[in-house]
Amino acid sequence: MNLNKVILIGRLTRDPESRTTPSGQTVCNFSIATNRIWNQNNQKQEKTEFHNIVLWQRLAEIASQYLKKGSIVLVEGRLQTRSWQDPSGNKKYRTEIIAESLQLGPRVSNPGVGSANYAASQKKNPQETGQLAEEEDIPVIEENKDDGEINVKDIPF
Repeated sequence: MNLNKVILIGRLTRDPESRTTPSGQTVCNFSIATNRIWNQNNQKQEKTEFHNIVLWQRLAEIASQYLKKGSIVLVEGRLQTRSWQDPSGNKKYRTEIIAESLQLGPRVSNPGVGSANYAASQKKNPQETGQLAEEEDIPVIEENKDDGEINVKDIPF
């Protein structure tokens, strides 16, 4: 049996970029940063990894509507590496996470950061917002205000 499964919780490093393919499918790209912190010889060590995320169809629409640079997001998906030749003939590779599930992070109250204006956007004309909040139950990660860290015991798997 084979398994290709990725689960990441991180922050967006840039606003999502959304476009439509010639066949009419919506695709959205963004990257997230994840940190690993450990102690080595009584010294705090930290390493940040950057991950390229690709979302299709409805997930792409949700991400482009609600996510902003700095937003916390949980992404579940699979790894995929693609290759191409650049104009000078060199072969290039890019490994991406093709998202199959998305969970939005907590709504932030600081304008301009994360999904800050979500509540304000729901007060607008319902035709403008597409009444998404009423039609769909979009899962949201609740942040623990005590220590700012995610407790592994709280992850439901």
